Amino acid sequence: MKTNTKKILLAAGLLICILAIYVLQSEATASPSFKVEKVGRGKKHIILIPGLTCPGDVWNETVERYKKNYTCHLISLPGFAGTPAIETAEYLKTMRDELIGYIKDNKLKKPILVGHSLGGFLSLWISAVEPDLVGANFIVDALPYFPAIQNPSATVESMKPVAASMRDMMKNATPEQTKKSQQYYLSTMASAPDKLELIGRWGIESHAPTVAQAMYELQTIDLRNDVATIKVPVTVLGAWIAYKDYGVTHESTLKNFSDQYQHVKNVNIQLTDTAKHFIMYDDPKWFFEQMDRFLINNK
Repeated sequence: MKTNTKKILLAAGLLICILAIYVLQSEATASPSFKVEKVGRGKKHIILIPGLTCPGDVWNETVERYKKNYTCHLISLPGFAGTPAIETAEYLKTMRDELIGYIKDNKLKKPILVGHSLGGFLSLWISAVEPDLVGANFIVDALPYFPAIQNPSATVESMKPVAASMRDMMKNATPEQTKKSQQYYLSTMASAPDKLELIGRWGIESHAPTVAQAMYELQTIDLRNDVATIKVPVTVLGAWIAYKDYGVTHESTLKNFSDQYQHVKNVNIQLTDTAKHFIMYDDPKWFFEQMDRFLINNK
């Protein structure tokens, strides 16, 4: 009887171990909530992360230029521009962890991260928490702490009430109210009418609660000290002319960027004097000159 009991216990233990391994493997290879389009067959990998409300299509021209020599991974984040939304109280952290998981699960060796705005913020965060996982970073008009571009003395605690109020207002906005608010800031995004129409349409197609939550987190997560752990080279492109009527200058913007990136050991900051926030749309010639140089230096 005792022998049978031992056999049953051993069998049960073995079954539990098998189930545990299966669960762990399932979690490790679980599909991410974001969409990925792979273009090109180069040995070197580039992961392109879009900004708020934008799909991977925002990088179409960039991919067209580099697909011959690189494998490009265009990311479309959940809730943006029609990509199905997810429920999470920590949207950016979830995206950070899923992108890290994607790199590991696909065994991508030191992929280059290219991020615009919110995508740039995620690129910095990934490189800070996993400093040995990725290659160089190409950051397009993004900062370790977004509120400090307007108010250098801003802190997470001081921004929380303002960010929460904005989040709640955006979540409850009607499509008409969302469209009206977009018209207020779209002129600071790009110059070409066709690009503004495209950016505006992506905004309307985005899931309002997701956008609201992402905006809240961008205002309440401060990476200015965290980026000190980044080991890889970081090139940052910044824009300022959209705000020149408010007293912003090339010099003041450069100081703000330099202050925010001061803890990054190997950083190269370049400002455009002609493009607005969507630098790759407004001044593609300058943008590609910078990216060409970046890729040559980080083969």
